[in-house]
Amino acid sequence: MIISALKSNNSKDNRSPIHKETISTLINLGIEIWFEENIGEGVNTSNEIFQELGLKKHSRNKCLENSDLVITNQSLNKEEVELMKKNATILGMVNPFSNQELIETCYKSNINLVSMEFIPRITRAQKMDVLSSQANLAGYVAVIEAAKHLSTALPMMMTAAGTLKPAKVFVIGVGVAGLQAIATAKRLGARVEAFDTRDVVEEQVNSLGAKFVKIDLGETGETDQGYAKELTEEQIKMQKELQSKVCEKSDIVITTAQLFGRPAPQLIDNKTIDKMIPGSVIFDMAVESGGNVEGSQVDEIIERNGVKIIGISNLASRVSSHASLALSNNYNNWIIDFFDKDSLSINFDFEDEIIQSSVLVYGGKIMNERFK
Repeated sequence: MIISALKSNNSKDNRSPIHKETISTLINLGIEIWFEENIGEGVNTSNEIFQELGLKKHSRNKCLENSDLVITNQSLNKEEVELMKKNATILGMVNPFSNQELIETCYKSNINLVSMEFIPRITRAQKMDVLSSQANLAGYVAVIEAAKHLSTALPMMMTAAGTLKPAKVFVIGVGVAGLQAIATAKRLGARVEAFDTRDVVEEQVNSLGAKFVKIDLGETGETDQGYAKELTEEQIKMQKELQSKVCEKSDIVITTAQLFGRPAPQLIDNKTIDKMIPGSVIFDMAVESGGNVEGSQVDEIIERNGVKIIGISNLASRVSSHASLALSNNYNNWIIDFFDKDSLSINFDFEDEIIQSSVLVYGGKIMNERFK
């Protein structure tokens, strides 16, 4: 069996799906591992280092043409899929909601497609959860990047020249990214408040030393996958009005609200921005999926009435080595769980909940009803 790891086809993504500290996990299975030349550039790992570990360097096309399993952080295009052997498998972050063509091409070409974004949120699958591993790092990066654009320091400082007040940080959305943003801001000495539509996260917010902002929106909750349920238009309007008061007195506002497979809800409008302190910063972590903030643009800093609105794509890539280590472990864990040592192949057991959720195309059939 040959497994090949491919470079990202996005120039802004420095992550690698393999990492020098985790690759032995696959090697020990007796699998032949190939990699696309220069895959480790973004994580300071040369081709020679991977080769010394026992991996084989090849061109991208040769990897595609000869591999039984391809690991990728980005979706492949139609021409690349058509180069692959029949019954080969693509495993990775393939952004399926925006890639119907990929699903159709895999179906027509008899290529199996596994979307790591569809790993179910169950205890056994936590070690494979790419969305959580990358969101965790993204939450950290959001605070660091926001702090760079603030004209004040984050912690309180007692100096001979006077006392410097701590910055006020408001985090909207307390999922994995939000919790890490809270923890990072607190470590840096800021005064932190947070809001989420799910009251059940209040204890987690308080445990990190932050204050949970209570906004009564009526009936809310979370899905069976642990995501916040989508709000009604009336609830979103109420949320905007009440959280606006917290935004007005905040130095940094970080928004993290995203809906899986749907556009992000707009939570901060120009009315709120115009009431904020000049020099304050809004960091829109949902900018790639439509944005939580009116006017936010991907990979741009917009300024409105002295307030900076920051939208950065691929946040985890800003800490590419740690992001790659986490991603490679996620991929490795999926492979290990379903690798059959006797046949040296992946066992696609559709009685298994993880296989049922993550495998979108198998054996020339589209397996997920959402994409048929």
